[in-house]
Amino acid sequence: MKLVVQVRLLPTSVQTAALQATLLACNEAANWVSRVAFEKDVKTNFPLRGHTYRQIKAQWGLGAQAAQHVIKKTCDAYATLKANLRAGNLGRPGSRRYRQVVEKPVAFRPQGAQPYDDRMLSWQIDRRRISIWTTAGRMKDLAFTVPPEQMATLALYRKGESDLLWRDGMWFLNATCEVPETPLDTGPVDFLGIDLGIVNIATTSDGETMAGRELNRIRTRERALRTKLQKKNTPSARRRLKKRRRKEARRAKDINHKIAKHVVTEAERTGRGIALEDLTGIRERVRLRKPQRVTHSSWAFAQLGQFIAYKARKAGVPVVYVDPADTSRTCAECGHIDKANRVSQARFACQSCGFVDHADRNSSRIIRARAWKLWRRGAQSTAPDPPTEPGCGTGRKCSTTASGARCARSGLSVPDR
Repeated sequence: MKLVVQVRLLPTSVQTAALQATLLACNEAANWVSRVAFEKDVKTNFPLRGHTYRQIKAQWGLGAQAAQHVIKKTCDAYATLKANLRAGNLGRPGSRRYRQVVEKPVAFRPQGAQPYDDRMLSWQIDRRRISIWTTAGRMKDLAFTVPPEQMATLALYRKGESDLLWRDGMWFLNATCEVPETPLDTGPVDFLGIDLGIVNIATTSDGETMAGRELNRIRTRERALRTKLQKKNTPSARRRLKKRRRKEARRAKDINHKIAKHVVTEAERTGRGIALEDLTGIRERVRLRKPQRVTHSSWAFAQLGQFIAYKARKAGVPVVYVDPADTSRTCAECGHIDKANRVSQARFACQSCGFVDHADRNSSRIIRARAWKLWRRGAQSTAPDPPTEPGCGTGRKCSTTASGARCARSGLSVPDR
């Protein structure tokens, strides 16, 4: 399976200038290639190379490999756009949003990420140094740092492309690693049901609850602060907004990683599989009052589900997705289904047998039972590929699919934790 180790670069001032010039040149070339592809309606790699390859090298001074990666990056962006249009992620054909996308070429940000292969980038992992191609020539002895637990993954399993990217004044390389999966030697003895929610981020069928109270408080505080600073709109307020951006998302991501790691470790320790609800499309299916919409839209259930799935796949723990219909209304003791069973957000009381339990814990038991039933019928583990890392810098927003966020350039997974 593919994972990404995010390596932070520590360039000197001279090296920083060379890296900046390289990204600017590559993305200027990519924007030109995108316009050619749009005007000539040539959006596949080999034909587009015939129209653009020589001029990229002559006008922007890119090497042969860099020029080919610029063309490939552009083709990947158009392929992703086509898939999004076909899936309806950008509105219906003829709608304003649809037309805004199809009537102009794909654009890349000036600091968009640039892919590197082993001809353009070499690693001295023991010295924590890299040698990397730039428009100013080959840059050697560029220092990097990476957490110790990820250094081993980088040293043993690094394979394929790496993406050079700049974010918030820092330089990174997202290095692709081919990590072997743990095989499923025997079937699970049971399943650990996981109910995902907003008030309680995750509740297991063992009765363990990971409350979302802290995260929800943080999100409410961050929203209020953002609103206040946006209204103020002074230079200092804008600086503070820029400094705090992505802070909430990073904190939520860290919490989801910790929960996912705990859940997978518990399932692996007890020889069980993991049962999750298939919540694809839930935002489109539900109707909410206005005060609830922001909270529901901030619910990172897909991210947590993806983290659990790829960590389980790495550990050799089977994952089964079940139909979420009526899991909150079904009694885990007698199987009676009734809307009145769900007395409140937290309380479940069966109208038939009188069974009383916490609503999320009851739902997780139903999820466990459904997964075990599917497994005994012959269902296989349905853990998807590791989720891709959004924000790779291609200049296009990453799309959301059934398996999670899909990178506009494609092919990279979420950084391993």
